[in-house]
Amino acid sequence: METAKINANIAVGDHRDLLDIIDKLRFQGVSHYVDLPEIIVCGDQSAGKSSVLEAVSGMQFPIKDGLCTRFATELVLRRGPNISNKVSITPGESRFGEDKERLENWVPTASIDEEGLGVVTKEAEAMMAIPTGTGEFYEDTLRVELSGPEQPHLTMVDLPGLFRGVNKNQSDAGISIVHDMVERYMEQPRSIILTVVSAKYDYVLQEVTRMAKKADPEGLRTIGLITKPDTLDVGSPSEDYYFRLAQNTAAELYLGWHVLKNRSYDERDVTLAQRNANEKDFLSQGLWSSIEPSHRGVESLKIRLSNVLRDQIIVQLPSLQRDVEDGIANCLENLKRLGPVRGTSQQQRSYLLRVSENYTHLMRQAVDGTYTDRFFGHRNDRSNYGKRLRAAVRVRLDEFAEEMRVNGQNQHIADSASDDEDYSNSRLVVPSIPRSEFISKVARRLKYNRGRELPGLFNPLIVNDLFIEQCTPWKGIVMSLADVMLEAVHLTTEKVVEQIAAREVSEGVLKLIRKKVEGLRIEMVSQIDALLASATQHPITNNPQLVQHVQQTQEDRHKRKVKSLITKMFGTSRFDGSDKKISINPVELLALAGEGFEPNMELFGSALAVDYMKAFYKVAVNRFIDDVSVLAIEDCLINKLPSLFTPSSVVEMSDEELYLLAGETEKSSLERKRLELKREILERGLQDLKSLYKRSTVVGHTAYRGSSPEDSENVSTITQSKSEKESPTSDRGRDASELVSEAVPVNEEQHPALQADDMKWPDWSSPAIRKTVKDVTGEESRWGFT
Repeated sequence: METAKINANIAVGDHRDLLDIIDKLRFQGVSHYVDLPEIIVCGDQSAGKSSVLEAVSGMQFPIKDGLCTRFATELVLRRGPNISNKVSITPGESRFGEDKERLENWVPTASIDEEGLGVVTKEAEAMMAIPTGTGEFYEDTLRVELSGPEQPHLTMVDLPGLFRGVNKNQSDAGISIVHDMVERYMEQPRSIILTVVSAKYDYVLQEVTRMAKKADPEGLRTIGLITKPDTLDVGSPSEDYYFRLAQNTAAELYLGWHVLKNRSYDERDVTLAQRNANEKDFLSQGLWSSIEPSHRGVESLKIRLSNVLRDQIIVQLPSLQRDVEDGIANCLENLKRLGPVRGTSQQQRSYLLRVSENYTHLMRQAVDGTYTDRFFGHRNDRSNYGKRLRAAVRVRLDEFAEEMRVNGQNQHIADSASDDEDYSNSRLVVPSIPRSEFISKVARRLKYNRGRELPGLFNPLIVNDLFIEQCTPWKGIVMSLADVMLEAVHLTTEKVVEQIAAREVSEGVLKLIRKKVEGLRIEMVSQIDALLASATQHPITNNPQLVQHVQQTQEDRHKRKVKSLITKMFGTSRFDGSDKKISINPVELLALAGEGFEPNMELFGSALAVDYMKAFYKVAVNRFIDDVSVLAIEDCLINKLPSLFTPSSVVEMSDEELYLLAGETEKSSLERKRLELKREILERGLQDLKSLYKRSTVVGHTAYRGSSPEDSENVSTITQSKSEKESPTSDRGRDASELVSEAVPVNEEQHPALQADDMKWPDWSSPAIRKTVKDVTGEESRWGFT
C-alpha cells in the first residue's frame, strides 16, 4: 500500500499541541458552527462502546443495559507525568446568558476517583435538566479529561447507543432523537467514524453499519471495531465472517478493522492489567492470532486511533481555517444587517439618521446616473441593472417614444405602397387603411358638417376631430409607461433600503417610502391626465414644421405622380441616368398630366384636411412625448425620490414613530447576541489556529493510516526535529516504506528565522524544506511544501 501523502502546509512540533488546539476549539464552542476533525464512537446499544472507552482510558464507564446516555461525551486523553482528571459541561449552541454560564461553571461534587464516572454523569444529567426516563436528549456535551503517563494522545466523542426497543427508560421519540443525533455527527465530513460492532449479533442487523455506510459510502473515514469475539463459537460461520471482517475483506474500509475483547460479565471485577492480559491471551489463539498485531488489542488501538486522528487533523487544518474565516465573515455581514443596538429613542433616532443619509446619497446617485458608490457594482454586471434607476428610466422612455411614434395613432393611413416608409416596422400593431379610403370617409363626414367654407375648402373643426380619434391609444400607452416607471422605482428603492437598513427596520422604512411614492404616483397621474386633456384641445401650434410637413407631403406625392406619368409614357428605363434623347407627343403628355388633378372639390378639400391632420399629429406626438417625460415622469416622480426619506424628516419624528420604525424586537436582540457570541468564539478559534501555524516546525509526514504497536510510547513521526524514526505505513501487514528526512539548504539571509534543528516558517509562500520518501524498491519521489 502506498504511503498517503497529506497535502498540508504545516507540520506540528508536538502531537499533544496538535490535539489540544482542536480540543480547545471544541471546548470554546467552535464545533457548534464549524465541523472539527474528531473520532466519533458509534454503535448499537449494548455493542460494548462503554467497555471500549474503559479499555482505552483505563477509567470505568457506567454500563447499564436498557438505558443509554442522553448526551454526547467527549473523552480527552493526554499523556503526562501526573495522573489527573477533570469533568465539565460544554453548553450546546442554544444555551445563552445565565443558562450558559451555569453549565460552564458547573463542577461535580462527586469524585471520579472515589465514586466513579456514573455518579458524575447523573450529576451532569441533573444540571442539564434532563428528567430521568423521559427519553429526552440534549445537545450539551459532557467533557471528561484524563491525563497520566499511560494515556495516549487521543480525543473521542462517545455518542448515545442506537436502540429499537422501548421500555420505561426509553421512548419511541428517543429512538428517532438518538438516530438523528448519530446521523448528524456521522455526516460531518471531518469526522472519523469508529463503528463499534458486536460479534454477539449478526453484522447486517446492527443499525450502526447501515448508517455508517450511508454517511461514508466509500468507507474512506470509517474504522470498524469488532467487540465480543469471545462469544463466537469456534469454527462457526459467524466466527469466519467476523474474522474476514477483521481482515478487511468481508466489508472493506480504507482505514481497516480492529478486534477488541471486552470484559465478560464474570470478568467485570478484574483489574485493567488482568483485562489486557486476558485479551492478549485470547487474541493470540485460533483464527485471531493471524490478525495483524497492529489490528488487535487495546494497546495497538490506542496508537492507531491517535495517529489516525492526528493525520486527519493535519489534512483538515487548511480547510478548517477557511471555514472559520468564512463563518466570521458571515457573522459580520449578518450583524451589519441587524444594525446597532436600538433600545432607546436616542439610539433609534441616531440609527435612522444614518439610514436616511445613506438613502439620500444612494438614491441621488441612482437618479443622477453617477453610480460611483460600490453599491451599484461593476458597470458590466447586468445583475446590478435594477439598482441603476437612471439607466432604467432612459430605456423605458426610449421604448415609450418608439411606441408612441409607431402605435400611437388609431389607424395607419397609407398613401401608397411606398409611402410612409418610417412605419414599415415590425412593431406596428394598429390597423392600416389606404389614404383614398380614409379621404372618402372624411368627405362623407364633411358633407353633413358643412359650415360657411367655400367649395374645395374644409371645416377647420374636422382636423381637431380626426386628430382626437387618432390619439385614442395615447392614454393606454402613457399609463403603461407610468406603471413600468413605478416598478423600476420600487425595485431600486427596495435594493437601496435593503443595503442600508437592518432587515426588520427595512420593512418599516420601505412602507414609509412606498406611502410617499404613492403620493407621487397620484401627482404623476394627475399631470398625465392634464397633458392628455391639453393635447386633445383645439389644435394650436406655432411650430413652423406643421406647414413644412404639409408641403413636404404634397411635394412627395406630386413627385410620385409625375414619375408615374413619365414611366407610363416612356418606361422605367428613363430613370436610369441615361441622356438618350426621346420624342414627346405634346397632346398625349397634356392628356396624361390632366389625370393628376382631383376634379371632385369635396375630395380635394378632404385630402387637404387629412394632410393637415397628419402633419399636426407629427408635431403633437413629439411634443407630448417630451411633456410626459419631463413634466410627468421627471418632475412628478423621479426627481423627488431622494427627498422622500431625509435626515430632517427623521429629526421631526416622535418617539412613538421612532419605535415603530426602528424599535428592536426581542427576536432581533437574541439574534444579535447569538451572532456576537458566534463571532467571538470563531475569532478566538482563528487566533488559536494561526498561533498553531506560527509555532509549527517544518517536518516530514507519515501515512494517513495508524502505525503499529511497535511504535514506542505512541510517539508521532509527524515531527522529528533532531532524529528520524522508522514508521510502518501499512495497516494490512504489507512492507512499510522507509521515511527519510532530507533538509534542503535555506538562504539564512532571506529567512533568518529558520534554524537548522528548530526551523520556523515565517513566510509560507517560500519553499523551505522537502522530504524524500524511499520505498522498498529503491525508487524515490520528492515533493516540496510551499
